[in-house]
Amino acid sequence: MTTTDTGLAGTLLERRYRVDSPIARGGMSSVYRGADTRLDRPVAIKIMDPRFADDRSFVERFEREARSAARLHHPNVVTVHDQGFDGDHVFLVMELVDGGTLRDLLDERGRLEVPLAIAVAEQMLAALAAAHQAGLVHRDVKPENVLIGRTGTPPTGVVKVADFGLVRAVASAGTTSSSVILGTVAYLAPEQVTTGLAGERGDVYSAGIVLYEMLTGQAPYSGDTAISVAYRHVNDDVPAPSTVVPGLPPALDDLVLRATRRDPEARPADAGAFLHELRRIRASLGIGPVAIPVPGDQPAPLPDAERTVPAFAPVGRTSPITGPQGTRAMPRAAAPVHHTPPPVPPSGATESGGNRRTALIWSIAAAALLLIVAGLWFVAQGPTGKSSTAIPQVAGLDRASAEKTLTDAGFTPKFTQQRNNTIAAGLVVRTDPAAGSGAAKGSEVTVVLSSGRPTVPDISTNTSLTQAEAAIIAAELVPQHDANADQFSTTVVSGNVISVNPQPGTQLDVNAPVTIIVSKGPPPQPVPNVVGLSRDQAFQRLQAAGFEPFDAGQEASDDVPAGAVTRTSPPANSQLTDNKRVGVFTNNAVEVPSVVGRPIQDAVEALQQAGLQADLKGGGRNRGFGFVVQQHPDAGDLVKQGSKVELRTFP
Repeated sequence: MTTTDTGLAGTLLERRYRVDSPIARGGMSSVYRGADTRLDRPVAIKIMDPRFADDRSFVERFEREARSAARLHHPNVVTVHDQGFDGDHVFLVMELVDGGTLRDLLDERGRLEVPLAIAVAEQMLAALAAAHQAGLVHRDVKPENVLIGRTGTPPTGVVKVADFGLVRAVASAGTTSSSVILGTVAYLAPEQVTTGLAGERGDVYSAGIVLYEMLTGQAPYSGDTAISVAYRHVNDDVPAPSTVVPGLPPALDDLVLRATRRDPEARPADAGAFLHELRRIRASLGIGPVAIPVPGDQPAPLPDAERTVPAFAPVGRTSPITGPQGTRAMPRAAAPVHHTPPPVPPSGATESGGNRRTALIWSIAAAALLLIVAGLWFVAQGPTGKSSTAIPQVAGLDRASAEKTLTDAGFTPKFTQQRNNTIAAGLVVRTDPAAGSGAAKGSEVTVVLSSGRPTVPDISTNTSLTQAEAAIIAAELVPQHDANADQFSTTVVSGNVISVNPQPGTQLDVNAPVTIIVSKGPPPQPVPNVVGLSRDQAFQRLQAAGFEPFDAGQEASDDVPAGAVTRTSPPANSQLTDNKRVGVFTNNAVEVPSVVGRPIQDAVEALQQAGLQADLKGGGRNRGFGFVVQQHPDAGDLVKQGSKVELRTFP
């Protein structure tokens, strides 16, 4: 957004949406925190650059893409509430996600541990899979468009993907041209670079690059210019993540490599297939669901020097382009520790240098003497020192009694809660520092209260699997999903929760398992028997049963009328689960016309019109005088087109 848009704060769009403080700015738009004054709810407002407001083709495409995105309802997709155009501003009104982006999390932590990377990727792919199933392609998958918001109590992170279809809308604008590569160069699929084509497999490629970056802490390609990075996507194969971080599971290596093949046909067909393979790998590695941290809520990561795998800047590239819109970013490198040697006195300054050394020796001696005196004083005061007091024992007391005991002893209690299998809810588990430890009067003592055994959370039917897992983890229990235990359901959407076992409200020990039963969608229906029906009747009956019929070819048969259905593939009564396509074969056999008693020439012409051949037998070959006395096959029989019909003639 241009600098002329800094005054948008306080603007009321379409007399309904109030623009408040800015959240983020990009090359094509800016996002503001705002409010829907009609419904009195907070919202996020994405306002496009003013240059797009004058482009009618962009506005029309923008409105169509916004309507498509608004129909996409999924817990891992940022909800689009509304879109508008007030003459000066084209804007989207969206769900306000309280948190940050995957880019923020990567900036905080560098690479993510394998369980966390898988957890984020699962929710990101779940959103893309829902979009692909609805016929939507994102076209700009990158960490900046993967938001991590807070949900539940206590809060845990949930992944939400934003900006579906926005790049496609920009592509329609007159301000762009066919020579412009749209998207974020670090994550573009090769076909997007070379032809501009973007489909489900392009999203799979970009998601594979994002997974690579989560596992390694860096994008696979960097360069001094955006075009050099695009060139790498087109001409190089993405390396295995384990070449950067040794020891990563080989199955993850293989999945990333297949998702980022330069040939789109070699990748998983769509995000749903990618997600299925990732979950299979997670199960094979024995990795359970983990809570996703919200950026900004976690303590600072370890220094790079303490990481097991340090990241170094590429040789000869001090400012590689790796981020969105060519954002320049320096790779993390282990911070060196500099030891400054004592200064060497210049020539002719020997005497002043000696004086400084003498002063330094006396200073060190004085400091050592002070430490000795302080140590003798501390020893003389006893184990806790004169100003320290032993923390009283409050374990097993209720909150009020513990607070009074600690306050009377001169301490300031700070209370937290923790699940406990043996201590009743509301009673003290322990203190930090521990009872009997010495602490200065007035200091803060953390008191851990038991919140009792965890209970299975109330997970309603049709809750998404990721939300159910997050709720169970937040309750300090372990979610378990066995695909073999999933059930068919006509009321619960495929992939959502039918029930949990034990039931909600059941008390369990900390980290006890909770089994999640997931819907497999409606039970498969058998393919109906449409043999003998006309082609149109067969298509109608198959479509009514939920199948997708298609013309599979023609074949000759004497069992059904000409033009009727001879069979289907799969055959009638087959049970189909995933694939709903059914091939329909029709009868191209010809019904033999009746030509007995007709003049020979007429009979021959009648057979030719039916697609058959006349085979004349008998003494009369003169077509001008003879007539047919017998035919074979008989009239009404069904024969293959082009077959011969034997005719007996007279004379």
